[in-house]
Amino acid sequence: MASASRLLGRNMAIYLDQLSRDTLYAASSTVYGEDRSSVSAAVNNWYGYGTFGTNRASMTGSSYLTPHVVKDTVETLATKNIPRLGETYVCFVHPHQSRTLRDNPEFIEVTKYAAPGNFMLGEIGRLYDVVFIETTQVLHVPGGAGAGYTADTAVSSPTVLPGGGYTTPNTYTGNGASDRYSAIFIGDNAFGHAISLPVELRDGGILDFGREHAIAWYSIFGLGLITDQSVVIAETN
Repeated sequence: MASASRLLGRNMAIYLDQLSRDTLYAASSTVYGEDRSSVSAAVNNWYGYGTFGTNRASMTGSSYLTPHVVKDTVETLATKNIPRLGETYVCFVHPHQSRTLRDNPEFIEVTKYAAPGNFMLGEIGRLYDVVFIETTQVLHVPGGAGAGYTADTAVSSPTVLPGGGYTTPNTYTGNGASDRYSAIFIGDNAFGHAISLPVELRDGGILDFGREHAIAWYSIFGLGLITDQSVVIAETN
């Protein structure tokens, strides 16, 4: 019973994470990765600019989440007068995207903070007024960028439930030459979570002559984008 409850709790958390993620992906502002393959390979040459993508099809396969992309995202949010969440903006980043950031000597690892215990769950570090939270919930679309790309194709079409939500996650594939990862940068008041009935476990009793025990979580809630300008999606390879 305890094991089933833990599994149910994990599934609930993943489901809520995916709903929150997809709510944020409804935002209209997008920046694209930087291809630095043409920049001099001199040691610590972080100041030369590479080539930025202008859309998904223009991403080269080496269009990564670089410090310049982070700066452009911060500029986008700050220009729109979006308040920070406390002292910083927050970015949900895929481990594949954060790998490039870790090469930058200005990236501050969470273990090097002046106040080591002052961080959020999943936080890996910060750079240029942005805190980075690493998660595999960030959308990854195989073939979602590069030469030949035209559109995403749904791999598993979500089953929409009455009142909102779905039974399967949004998963896609593309027809491009390279993969796409979509980091999410947010400022204050980005989206809301309204709760009519808090999450609770419901017991359906013993079934099938004692061989099954029905248990489920139940809640009445909704998620919605509040301030579109408070969210910027960074699409990279």
